[in-house]
Amino acid sequence: MRPAPLTGAGLGFRRELIPALKLGVPAVIDFFELAPENWAGVGGRSAKDLRAFTERYPFACHGLSLDLGGPRPLDTALLQGIRHFMQAHGITRYTEHLSWCGDSGHLYDLLPLPCTGDAVQWVAARIRQAQEILGMQIGIENASRYLTPPGAEMTEAEFIRAVVEEADCLLHLDVNNVYVNSRNFDFDPLDFLDALPLDRTCYLHVAGHHVEPDGLLIDTHGAPVIDPVWALLDAVYARVGPLPTCLERDFNLPALGELACEVEQIAAAQQRAMRPRKRA
Repeated sequence: MRPAPLTGAGLGFRRELIPALKLGVPAVIDFFELAPENWAGVGGRSAKDLRAFTERYPFACHGLSLDLGGPRPLDTALLQGIRHFMQAHGITRYTEHLSWCGDSGHLYDLLPLPCTGDAVQWVAARIRQAQEILGMQIGIENASRYLTPPGAEMTEAEFIRAVVEEADCLLHLDVNNVYVNSRNFDFDPLDFLDALPLDRTCYLHVAGHHVEPDGLLIDTHGAPVIDPVWALLDAVYARVGPLPTCLERDFNLPALGELACEVEQIAAAQQRAMRPRKRA
């Protein structure tokens, strides 16, 4: 299959949305994103449904369980399966979280890495191994976090930069995660952006989150995107341009039309970013 370019505004591909998508994909949706672990190797109706869409629309793969920062050997069988799946469906973008999620078993959570030189070397080597197996550069996503591992030798942004440079990989920038972390740990999100290797950015996420009674923000992908996150997306586009951006919505799924309205907000922000700026 001939790979299609990934541009514009996209939406997470959920099985719950397939009946509505079969009736008609909103024109504003340029591409879809899926988790390869949920689709690779499946057969029957699910495989036919997926094929019907990958033949018509570009897709991105966003991994959930590669455990790039974990202590176990990298799951090379999973990577081989992902490579075959991507080739079969003409998918050319793969990203994963800069986190760890396993030890003796899968932890079903994305945990932060210590911001140390040793951690940089460890995770960068695993990213290089993944890139060699997949035959492409991958994007690593800045993760949300709710604690700071001890022994930090650098800031989170410096850690991300060091990993990207050491691994020679790309950056998958999750705008909501930047906002969530900035609120939970009281830092300026714009300063954080400017400390990142933004020239390596290949892909963006926006999403909604939940606010606990004590004010803690939790990255749930289960609510609409809020205005401060939309404003932060504008700030990102001002720095990197209107790169392909996906709306993540994994829980409390509304009707497709409501999701399309949020995807339209991404597209509108991209259009604003492309307008010539007036001189002061």
